[in-house]
Amino acid sequence: MSQVASHVGRLLGAGFEALMNVPERPMRWAQQRLRNGRLGWLFVGPNLAVFGLFTFLPIIIDIWYAVTGGTELLPADRPYVGGENFAKLLACQNYFDPNSCERDLLWYGVWNTARFVVLQVGFMVLFSLITALVLNRKIIGRGFFRAVFFYPVLLSPVVVALIWKWILQREGVLNAGLQGAGFSGSNWLLDAQWAFFWTVFVSIWAHMGFYTLILLAGLQAIPRDIYEAASMDAASPWRSFTRLTLPLLVPSLVVVVILAMIRAVQIFDEVYVLTGGGPGTATTFMVQYIYNTGFAQTVREYGLAAASSLLLAGVLLVFTALQLKGMMGGGDGKAR
Repeated sequence: MSQVASHVGRLLGAGFEALMNVPERPMRWAQQRLRNGRLGWLFVGPNLAVFGLFTFLPIIIDIWYAVTGGTELLPADRPYVGGENFAKLLACQNYFDPNSCERDLLWYGVWNTARFVVLQVGFMVLFSLITALVLNRKIIGRGFFRAVFFYPVLLSPVVVALIWKWILQREGVLNAGLQGAGFSGSNWLLDAQWAFFWTVFVSIWAHMGFYTLILLAGLQAIPRDIYEAASMDAASPWRSFTRLTLPLLVPSLVVVVILAMIRAVQIFDEVYVLTGGGPGTATTFMVQYIYNTGFAQTVREYGLAAASSLLLAGVLLVFTALQLKGMMGGGDGKAR
């Protein structure tokens, strides 16, 4: 019995070895034909093809839609209009008053998005930093709390929005708890100010764990001996934090700010399920305007939606470049 098993094992090993040697001849041929460093293109070529198909090609199609008009879907059926779509989007008497703009819904979305980004990113970074500092200390159940804070990141944005919609609706859990404690409930998602507040809150709750993890990794990368040296110099905890922790954590903070800002500008899933952009235009953001213009409304204006998406991408590129330049400039100044 053992001899049979040994024989079967040798056969399987020989078969596996032959299978692994199948690519040898083609690779030898490629090495002989593709010299001067061109062999690397053989490996990255398939990835570049997939990347181009699903990234660069949609960008090119989006640009074509942005400079064409009409309501036809096929690019060949759309007449060229140049910058007419961009002119419509930017036609405003006063950019601070959306009602004076030809596309007032877009500018409501712009200012709502700007306010959302400032509040959400600011509080996101603050709470993530505080949480990372606490979780970096030796506390009881540290591993459990790390998992608890990261768990919402694993949930789908739609699931997160449905959970909070169930909590915040008129007959939801929050109102039931308030009424049980003797307080009156509220239509949280039907009041403009409260609806905006809850969109910010739910977004922070859902994504804070991811940024906390980045900052926690940055904190753990700081050498412990510098804190020991600071304690020997009788430095206070606040001085150690402001003079040691924060400067050494700047690279991680920049990454967090950039990622949080990009995600905040692109907010859509949670808000679409939670409030649908309402009440009125209180929680209508740029991405939802693009979605409504290109897909949801009766007359679908693909050109305006594409032009809006390009404007949004341009804003993101500018802000990201400025933040990276600021980080590099600060690093150069520090090095000098």
